[in-house]
Amino acid sequence: MTDPIADMLTRIRNAQMARKQDVLIPYSALKFSIAKILETEKFIAGVDKVPFNMSRRKGKQAQFQIKINLQYHDGKPVINTIRRISKPGMRVYRKYQELPRVQNDYGISIVSTPKGVMTNRTARAEKVGGEVLCELW
Repeated sequence: MTDPIADMLTRIRNAQMARKQDVLIPYSALKFSIAKILETEKFIAGVDKVPFNMSRRKGKQAQFQIKINLQYHDGKPVINTIRRISKPGMRVYRKYQELPRVQNDYGISIVSTPKGVMTNRTARAEKVGGEVLCELW
């Protein structure tokens, strides 16, 4: 069993180590919402949904990819650390009072809640808990 969110985070991490300007990730609604949060919180420069090159795939439905434009500050990646918290083998759920404060609120956690995917600060403000997907700073 593969973990698509861990794959997304690894692709971002590897692209930043290689000093790439952008990275392509297979599309899913959850991964796109995580990328939109990263854009809103200024960890990445931009995110777009782009069509997948269909020249080799005849007879299949059109698929999309997520294009993430990475952001650097003085030649260093803006994202210092990015790691998966809740994994397929060990899910991590927290009440809103127990949501983690990442690096004394310098970083963020991304939480999947009944009201959608949001940061730990937003979830705490809306008083809703959920699955802690990942954290970054």
